[in-house]
Parts: sequence; C-alpha cells; structure tokens
Amino acid sequence: MDKLLISQKKYGFKDFLRIPFTVCPVYAGIKTLNQILVSVLPSLQVLATAAFIDTALGIFSGKTGQSAIFPPLLCLIAIVTYNNLNWQLMSYINLKMQMRLEFAYRTRIAEKRAALEYRHVEDNDTWELVNRVCSDPVGRLTGGFNNILGTANIILRVGSLLAILMAQVWWAGLAIVVISVPLFRLAIKGGQQIYEENKEAEKHLRRANYLKGVLQGRESVEERALFGYTEKVNQQWLERYEAARKISVGVSARFFVRLKGSSLITVLLSLLIISVLLFPLTKGIITPGMFMGLITSTLNLIQMMSWELSDTMNQIAQNLEYCKDLTAFCALSETPGALDVPGTGDTFESLEFRQVSFRYPGTEKDILKDFSLRLESGRHYAFVGINGAGKTTLTKLLTGLYDNYEGEILLNGRELKTFSQAQLKAFFSVVYQDFARYQISLEDNIALGNVLQRDQTKIREAAEAIGLGQAIADLPQGMETPLGKIKEQGVDLSGGQWQRLAIARALYNPAAVQILDEPTAALDPVAESGIYEMFGRISAGKSTIFITHRLGAARLADEIIVVDDGKVAEKGNHENLLSQKGIYASMYEAQRSWYQ
Repeated sequence: MDKLLISQKKYGFKDFLRIPFTVCPVYAGIKTLNQILVSVLPSLQVLATAAFIDTALGIFSGKTGQSAIFPPLLCLIAIVTYNNLNWQLMSYINLKMQMRLEFAYRTRIAEKRAALEYRHVEDNDTWELVNRVCSDPVGRLTGGFNNILGTANIILRVGSLLAILMAQVWWAGLAIVVISVPLFRLAIKGGQQIYEENKEAEKHLRRANYLKGVLQGRESVEERALFGYTEKVNQQWLERYEAARKISVGVSARFFVRLKGSSLITVLLSLLIISVLLFPLTKGIITPGMFMGLITSTLNLIQMMSWELSDTMNQIAQNLEYCKDLTAFCALSETPGALDVPGTGDTFESLEFRQVSFRYPGTEKDILKDFSLRLESGRHYAFVGINGAGKTTLTKLLTGLYDNYEGEILLNGRELKTFSQAQLKAFFSVVYQDFARYQISLEDNIALGNVLQRDQTKIREAAEAIGLGQAIADLPQGMETPLGKIKEQGVDLSGGQWQRLAIARALYNPAAVQILDEPTAALDPVAESGIYEMFGRISAGKSTIFITHRLGAARLADEIIVVDDGKVAEKGNHENLLSQKGIYASMYEAQRSWYQ
C-alpha cells in the first residue's frame, strides 16, 4: 500500500480522495457520508421552518390543531441537535484521520525525500520544490480532501436551495446561476495566482526564517553579544519578511477587491428577488412561512456564492497547483537502496582511485582531475589542503552520494559503483563538520551509530573512550539524560562535548573505515589535535581517514595526502613532507604558531 501512496505519476484532484480512502477508508467514508447529510440539512431546515411558521399561524387563527406543530418542531430540534453534535463527532474523525495519514502518508513523503539523489539536495531550485511539498504534506492532503467534500456539499446545498427557490420564482434561481459563473472563474484564477505568488514569498520567508534563527538561536547568542550585529541582521530579516508580506498582502487585496466587487451584483440580485417575492405574498400565492423560507434560502445562496463557493474554488485552484509540485517531486530521481540499513560488510583490504575526475552536476569546473591514490587497510591517512581543494568531495564519492565520476574507484579491487548502498554503509562511517545534534538521550545519540545491534556496554565504552566519562557522571540521569531543550529535563552539552558525542557515535559504528571530515573545525587547533590523537589511539588497528585543512592532526597519520586543485600534489609522512619544502611545508610553517 505504501508504494501506491507516492509514485511517479501525474497527480490530480482525484488523488486527494484516493490517498485518504486508501489509508483510512472508514474515517474517510464517515466524513463523506456526513458531508452529504449536512448538505441537505439547510433545505430541510427551510422547509421545516416554513411548515413551523405556517402551522403556528394556523394555530393562532384557530384553523389548525395544536398537535400539528410537533412534526415541524421536532424536525427543527433534530436538525439543530445534529449540527451541534456533528462538530464534536467530526473533530474526533478528523483527529483519527490525521493520525493515520501522519503515520502512512507523511512517512512515505519523508522516505521519498531521504531517498533523493544527493544532487537534488544541493540544487537550490529543486530543494525549494522539496520544501514546498514536504513542509506540511498531511495538511495539504487533508485540505484537498476537505476541499472536495466542501465542493460537493456546496453543490448539493445550492442545488436543493435553488430547487426550492425556482419552484416559486423560476427566473430568480436561474439568474443566480448565471451571475455565479464569472465568480467561479475569477476565484479559480485568483487561486492560481495566489499559489504562484506564495511560491515567491516562500523564498523570502525561508531566508527570513534563517536570519530569525540567527537572532534568536542559542548557538549564536555569544557572538551576537560580542560583535553586536543584532541590529544589522534584524534589518536584513525585516527586509526579507517585508518582501514576503507585501507579496502576500498585495495578491490577497487585489483578489479580494475583484471578488467582492463581483459579489455586490449578487447581493443586489438577492434584494431584487426578495422584493419580487413580496407580491405573491400579498396576493396569497405563497404562505408567510414559505416567504420566510425563500428569504432564508436566498440569503444562504448569496452567502455561499459570495464567500463559501468563491473561497472553495480559490482553494481548489491552489490545490491543483500543489498537485503539479507533487508530480514534479515524485518524478525526482532516487538513489537505489538509499533507505537500506547497513549490511555486514566484508573486511576492508584496499581502496584505490584511478584517474578519477568529477564535477558537480550543472557546473563546468572539475573538482577532481585525474585523481589517483591507493589506501591500504589498518593505516591512518590524513587528507589536507586548502578549502575547496576537493577533500570533502572524496567523502561524497566514497559514500555513494555521487557516482557520476570518470575513472575508477576500486574497493577491495571491485568498482565502487557495483556496491549497493547497504554495502557502502557497512564499509564507511563518517563524522561530518556539520554533524547532527539529536535531542534525544545521550545513549540513544550514540546508539544511532549502529541500528542493527544495541549494546549498552559498547555504547558506554565508546563514550568513555572519547572522553565523555566525566560529562556523563555530571548529567542528572547519566546516559539516559535527554539532551537539548525539547524535554523539560533536557540538558544541553558544550560544543566540544557535542563533537565528542558525534565521534563516539562513529566509534560505536562497526564500519571498516572511519572518516572524520573536519568535525572539530570549531575547536582551537590544540584542542583539535588532542581529539584526533585520542581518536587515533582508540581506533588503533582500524583504517581511518582524517580530512582537514589544519595540520595538527595530520602529524598523527601514517601517511599524509596533500590535495591541491583536485589532484594528489604530495604524499608522505610529516617529516618527509617537511623535508620536501613544498605545499605541506608552507602550510605547516604558516600554522606552526597554532601548535606551540
């Protein structure tokens, strides 16, 4: 069933019905039946009101017995009672539907997003599409479902009320239908325009929200106070926010003026109809009760034509535009096996790059140019070079994020492209510079390093090995302490402790090759060297790769590879490279004071 929810197809309005009926058919069916019933209640109420008024007048004039009042009265009471109870019933049904859809539909959307080829993540236009589709998928889906039911509800209500009205004054109902057509077209056009304008507004809002995080986030509080940039950033946030606000207000105002100007015609028409009905009332052609019922039905029609139906058509147009985005999102290419859990990888023997060249999609510059290198198992390697030299790109290739390279990458003598994602995940464990800070317990943070097996003893060993023993002892609940500020008892860690925690997660991972891609860049060089020295000591016998532009950690490696302009410029140990008086020696000389 899950695969049917999200697939490469052209999405349309029918999918707003298909998905809820697939995920929760009972609740979707109850809502549908309820809307049908609710749609005929206004007409029943008009007829019951007319009967009640006419019967009451008959009783007062002595023409009708008192018992005749009970049927229309009971009918009115039943309608009012159902309307009151219906709100509570539908609140429960809506909640249950949302829970089911959150579990099934949002999960599939999240899986699709997680499986996207990495090039989509780094493409700005594609990522904005992803954000539009994924920001509130269940809200969009339930909104579209309710839209369809609301449209059907209005059509039935309009049809039944028009039938009553036309039975008495045929041309009045026909005139309302004719005058409504341009309103519908205007509403649909306005909805399309609003969606397109909102797409542009979201670009500004996304940037504004980032700046808002800088102004309010705990991570930047020290620098805000130190550098005093709050006013400047606040001005930039205001500019972005105002740009988005002006777009939204402008399109809404233009649409409102056009729509309400048209609806004035309908209001004047309703006044004309009411005036015309006075003549048959005075001549006794229609009863007072029917006169009141017709007035009620006419005002209800005006309400629906000028507000409800126009708003519904507007939302339909927006939902159809969302379907286009959803179609484009589902058509985005995926990485096969991206969601697979790590396998049980073979023993790592060697890794060889043979004249590998690579450029990022949509660019003309080669990041790697005929890159050739061989790495052996059980050794510590350090890739160094200036920012942009291509060091992190090597990590992206090894972990399968990109496979559109030229040349060969051989893992244990086998081309890397022939390995599945599960196999690659078993071979490589990476700690990135922008490592994740999961606001769950400290133990769970480390346990994420190995989803196949949870071993509390090894989790604690990894934490203590990287120097978190004292931090754990200071936490109120030890390893079970929730981190961050989501939970009331949550405790935040220092920047260095978060970095150690990310490295502990990598140590707990059983991968054959462990890669540290500048995870300690925020630390001072001496502290960074200490972290790398500790990591190298506790990963003795394993294969490790340090990626850094600072050379304190590089001294600890068995072999240092200097990457420059996408190629291996130099390689050797610390002493050999210094003696060559080349790129490495110049970089080290420039950084020498950092480590003294």
